[in-house]
Amino acid sequence: MTTAPGPVVLRVRAAHDLIARADRPEIWIDLRPRDEVETEARTLDARLTAGEHLPLAGRLLAVKGNIDVAGLPTTAGCPAYAYTPDHDAPAVARLRAAGAIVLGTTNLDQFATGLTGTRSPVHGAVRGAVDPARISGGSSSGSAVAVALGMADLALGTDTAGSGRVPAAFNGIVGLKPTPRLVSTEGVVPACASLDCVSVFARTLPEAEQALGHLITGPAVAAPARAPGPWRIAVPDPAALGELDSGWDEAYRSAAARLEAAGAALRTVDPAPFLDAATLLYDGAFVAERYAAVGEFLEALGTDVPDLDPTVAGIIRRARDIPAHRLFTDRARLAELRSRALASLGDADALLLPTAPGHPTLAAVAADPLGANARLGRFTNSTNLFGMAAVAVPGGTVSGLPFGVMLIGHAHTDERLARIAALLTPATRIAVAGAHLTGQPLNPQLLSHGAHFVRTTTTAPRYRLHALPTDPPKPGLERVTRGGRVEVEIWELPANGLGGLVAALPQPMVIGKVELADGTLVPGFLCEPAALGDGSRDITAYGGWRAYLAATS
Repeated sequence: MTTAPGPVVLRVRAAHDLIARADRPEIWIDLRPRDEVETEARTLDARLTAGEHLPLAGRLLAVKGNIDVAGLPTTAGCPAYAYTPDHDAPAVARLRAAGAIVLGTTNLDQFATGLTGTRSPVHGAVRGAVDPARISGGSSSGSAVAVALGMADLALGTDTAGSGRVPAAFNGIVGLKPTPRLVSTEGVVPACASLDCVSVFARTLPEAEQALGHLITGPAVAAPARAPGPWRIAVPDPAALGELDSGWDEAYRSAAARLEAAGAALRTVDPAPFLDAATLLYDGAFVAERYAAVGEFLEALGTDVPDLDPTVAGIIRRARDIPAHRLFTDRARLAELRSRALASLGDADALLLPTAPGHPTLAAVAADPLGANARLGRFTNSTNLFGMAAVAVPGGTVSGLPFGVMLIGHAHTDERLARIAALLTPATRIAVAGAHLTGQPLNPQLLSHGAHFVRTTTTAPRYRLHALPTDPPKPGLERVTRGGRVEVEIWELPANGLGGLVAALPQPMVIGKVELADGTLVPGFLCEPAALGDGSRDITAYGGWRAYLAATS
């Protein structure tokens, strides 16, 4: 008798099928062989069956191509730079130890120098997940889009100037940029080593937080004390933020209003110190640290090399000639700006900003690569210079495209920022019983709408399950007076994700209330009664759709 594949294997197969269907090769630098990944998944399924606790079991991980994954080349987006590490970077190793499976390494702005996702001459520009005519954001472009499209559940990026936040905003996902040095950067090709952070992408805030919890190294550092009372949020007047894309002013005001409606106390703040410090990252001496990281390699490689992005190479090579005294001048200027910035925040718990001032098209960035990139970093560049923490979350949509906001706070307020961000990302739970289950054909629909798995349970004994004569095969769940218990999975997804899921729901499925074994009611997939006639089969006795498929395979 053939053993039915376990949930981890099913998730791996679904991901590889989705990667093949999506036809987005620019997302990846190297994908691990499918049979190798499935073998690892079978081992994880066996460990779970044996009772081992693996909190990230079945979560598929994409890793930015400047972070070491054992056995895969680390290229930083430049094949000529490639080396193959024997060991995972600690950040990768920690997630793997918790049960995550690495799918492969992802594309990026070369040497993590850029916020556009277009500076990758060999692998190509990574297109946006929602509108392929627009940029994905960078430099962690492939990681963000892999998560947004449901190929991976989690992804590692890096963030020096905003690379773990801008791509999150443009693709409608969550990006956590931890306090500097909270997560080890060992095994990461440096951009600016003193500022680099390993960041996390996920479709939901709880998933991102769970992953970050496994990444933190060293003893815990207590968050700064705060006075009691409601969350205090610093909110600049949009007029002080400079030019924003059409509709972004209103979307930003709306996000602030939602925080206030949730009980937060808003206060006006002058953003000038943050905006002024942002210009120091590329226009000052700090960019020389990029030359210290890979300058010798570029000099040895020479010019007119197809592997090199000319914009990236120009930025790094020009940094060679910055005089040493400029660094000390800029450090003094940064210290002054940081003092002013923290004073302006006062006892505020967080500063709310748009993650970026706009979302350009690929054509616009190609026409002005330096100008477009500089604009994108207006709100993100200063965070690591000031040693602060940040979280980027979806803030709504503008003209059908994701709009993102960012909360910035003092060092070691990472958890506090996540709690505030949760006020902007209300979630709902849904019960699924058939083709949307983990590993089943329609599961990518859930993933594409930002859903994450919560638990497996059963319904109350008031349901019947029917196999419907559809293609692909799927069941219909029917509520009856007396029935049986049916296996269901509970998934959590953003409130706006539920609307998109309902809009894409195939007939004869409908959304209704499903009673669970513990008596709680959650929205769930039910079936129109008219579809339960000729050609359908009552399969309640199997206890669930997966058990039925295993018995009849």
